[in-house]
Amino acid sequence: MKLELYQIDAFTDKTFGGNPACVVPLNDWLPDEILLKIAKENAVAETAFFVERSDKIHLRWFTPEIEMDLCGHATLATAHCLKSILNYPKDKMVFETQSGDLTVSVKNDLYHLDFPSRMPISAELPDIIRKSLNIEPKEVYRSRDYMLVYDTEQEIENIKVDRQVFDQINLDPDGVIVTAKGESCDFVSRFFTPQASILEDPVTGSAHCSLIPFWSSRLGKNKLDAVQLSDRVGKLYCQNKKDRVIISGKAKTYSIGNLWTE
Repeated sequence: MKLELYQIDAFTDKTFGGNPACVVPLNDWLPDEILLKIAKENAVAETAFFVERSDKIHLRWFTPEIEMDLCGHATLATAHCLKSILNYPKDKMVFETQSGDLTVSVKNDLYHLDFPSRMPISAELPDIIRKSLNIEPKEVYRSRDYMLVYDTEQEIENIKVDRQVFDQINLDPDGVIVTAKGESCDFVSRFFTPQASILEDPVTGSAHCSLIPFWSSRLGKNKLDAVQLSDRVGKLYCQNKKDRVIISGKAKTYSIGNLWTE
């Protein structure tokens, strides 16, 4: 079977920036084991598969290891694929997902993702995570992911993870966010996933479901600019809206091609 394959860099306006995601349109769903094999072969953090169904688009996300319940950058990549390559006629897309209906609107070259808010609560940090980090966090919270708060942006830049220790814990499908108030933006972050083929995710939209309400409350503002400090760097424009968050960003097409399955 021949399928279309698009690779798109999300949360950036430059090729080789942001977070790469593969997008594969389908007429009907293939077996999960085939979807997982495709994601593993693509070897990027997430591969998005979608099937158009009347007024909604059924969307699923796979890492090289598992199916995810929510992924921001691959949702943005899918919206960009639909709008800029496949000529989707509307400026508003409704995706049917494991996390409910997710709306993406397009305006002025920005994709606005309407996602659920996940306000983190105070938590205890597992010793394995603590021992794997070279810098001790000042505060610890958790929603889906652990969120570790630090004093400065420089600390976030300097964090190193001892993978041999870190991979002893299984948070499937969760990860660890490290964050601090930003110097030239409202807040910065990085994201790590134990036992994953890709340790540090370049830009993590779903993590901002927790970061946005947290920093909105702490900084006393509903509109925030964020930067994820990976090597590829990602820029996110954020808005807090009670039980929802708006995560906005740009995208750039990297490649267009095909794949074949047996």
